[in-house]
Amino acid sequence: MQYGTERKSKIAAALLAFFLGGFGVHKFYLGQVGMGILYLLFFWTAIPAIIAFIEFIIYLCMSDEKFARKYG
Repeated sequence: MQYGTERKSKIAAALLAFFLGGFGVHKFYLGQVGMGILYLLFFWTAIPAIIAFIEFIIYLCMSDEKFARKYG
């Protein structure tokens, strides 16, 4: 079994960005640990929540092929 070969779900990433995006949970899900930690450090400013809402919209508008290419 190879690790890191599972496909990420676009819908799951979008829902995580919408509901828990202020804490960076969607970044951890997508394998971007550094960005997730950055979101955690600044969650109290509400800036990560605003960015996560924008990312929520971007994830939903992105084609499945482009999402799979970018996030695997």
